[in-house]
Amino acid sequence: MEGHICEVALTFSDALQKAGINKYDCIILDIGLPDGNGLDLIREMKSNRINGGILILSAKSSLDDKLTGLKIGADDYLTKPFHFAELSARINSICRRNNFLGMNEIVFNEIRINTDDNQVYVNDKLLVLTKKEYDLLLFFMANRNRIITKESIVEHLWGDNVILTDSFDFVYTHVKNLRKKIVKAEGGNYIKCIYGFGYKFIDS
Repeated sequence: MEGHICEVALTFSDALQKAGINKYDCIILDIGLPDGNGLDLIREMKSNRINGGILILSAKSSLDDKLTGLKIGADDYLTKPFHFAELSARINSICRRNNFLGMNEIVFNEIRINTDDNQVYVNDKLLVLTKKEYDLLLFFMANRNRIITKESIVEHLWGDNVILTDSFDFVYTHVKNLRKKIVKAEGGNYIKCIYGFGYKFIDS
């Protein structure tokens, strides 16, 4: 329904075989497989130089598995249970992030991001951002024209380090500051608030 071509592998051996034959933009990997461990599959893929974004599905209590997965080469993780809208956003984020591979610059209109030194330029002038503002800008640009919920921003930028509450004022503050800095540098006002849902980084 999201326009992706999907294939399914139900076992460790089937997954390894398919990953070795086909080039996938994103692999959604459950750690628990009937004939093996998903983390071992990542190790096998990396040792065989099989490329492709990897999104781990894991239980809320499996923090060690998440950290191990990210350390050995996974791109992101999603905690069960999850909403399919969140899954779709993560998949698209990984696909777009992989499109940046081999490029040390991401250019969008007057905004230029140098990923080697984590520097952002607007109209060729250096934009001073905090680490969270920089990560937030990348997250927005990787999901252009898609609604991003505040919950998604929290989990993407802070992970399990933040206890989710009903208040997301700190997310609003980061978004407001990022938008203000871009506009002050005579950049476009691309970050729009979608009332009741979250935010969207629009092309124009």
